[in-house]
Amino acid sequence: MHRALLVVDPIDPTKQFVKEAGEIVDAVGAELLLLHVTSESEYNETQKALNDLNTSEGGSYGVSQAEAGAKQLAEEVGRDVFGANGPSFESVGRVGDTSSQVLKVAEDRECDHIFIAGRKRSPSGKAIFGDTAQRVILNSNVPVTVTTYED
Repeated sequence: MHRALLVVDPIDPTKQFVKEAGEIVDAVGAELLLLHVTSESEYNETQKALNDLNTSEGGSYGVSQAEAGAKQLAEEVGRDVFGANGPSFESVGRVGDTSSQVLKVAEDRECDHIFIAGRKRSPSGKAIFGDTAQRVILNSNVPVTVTTYED
């Protein structure tokens, strides 16, 4: 492993996984990228709310601001989980479909391992709603480590 991509969210059930994955990456001396993806629906909701507020000021909220916010969130999760003595990492933020963005960042940044947490769902729930971790596993050209958590 030379460069690993670790998908992060600010929710407590995934923080232990982030910590453990970071320790593994650090132990083998690999580079660590922390990625947070803001979904298109989250982006659209925020864009509408902020643009409504900024109408009188003429400002607007765009993809670059959303990606900067996602990057900042990844940075905050890393600092919160790893503290001052943890592994070094680079934060990345993207907007869009999570599985597509994970795969794109992994390819663009030449990551050779992906770590991702997925929600526990019934087989029918996966069939109806899809599963991000499953799509990453099926479409990745590199090893993927997955953990699951309950909603």
